[in-house]
Amino acid sequence: MNSQPNATLVSAIWPESRDSLLRLSAIAVLGTLLLTASAKIQVPFWPVPMTMQTFVVLFLGAALGAKLATATVLLYLLEGAFGLPVFAGTPEKGIGLAYMAGPTGGFLIGFLAGAYVVGWLAARGWDRSVARLFLAMFIGHAAIFLFGVAWLSQLIGLQNAWQAGVAPFYAATLFKTALGAFLVPGLWQLVKR
Repeated sequence: MNSQPNATLVSAIWPESRDSLLRLSAIAVLGTLLLTASAKIQVPFWPVPMTMQTFVVLFLGAALGAKLATATVLLYLLEGAFGLPVFAGTPEKGIGLAYMAGPTGGFLIGFLAGAYVVGWLAARGWDRSVARLFLAMFIGHAAIFLFGVAWLSQLIGLQNAWQAGVAPFYAATLFKTALGAFLVPGLWQLVKR
């Protein structure tokens, strides 16, 4: 069992082998399926419904590490760019690059930054502590929101972008951050047994 600080949760659960490319490909595809499911499942939330996408993006960062999580999110974005209905509201709200150029495009690009930053911190042992992982996931959410608001502000102005893209999600973001901060260290405890 590999539990040194630079090991990822996924490598502790599914150790690397000679078939490393097959293993990495399988993990990335499973990650995109998890991202797709998280985009499609909406939790009733006021004033707008919440998906669990950012939670899954940051969970993947913590569980897979920076490189594999970023590659997984990139694969997910490529699936969406090629027209697969993997994003929230697709196909009803459009598909492909047209959907990605819409109001949520910046958040989708922010997923790459969020996954990378949480994965980078997780590789340094931040995924073993609830408090440190909460901070890592908070930083990851901030990265996602930074890209999302920057993009959205080009479409509707900065104040409106903040009001529509960040303000309604304070409570949901704290919930998802706390959920990840408890889940991943808890999974590490199970793996160590």
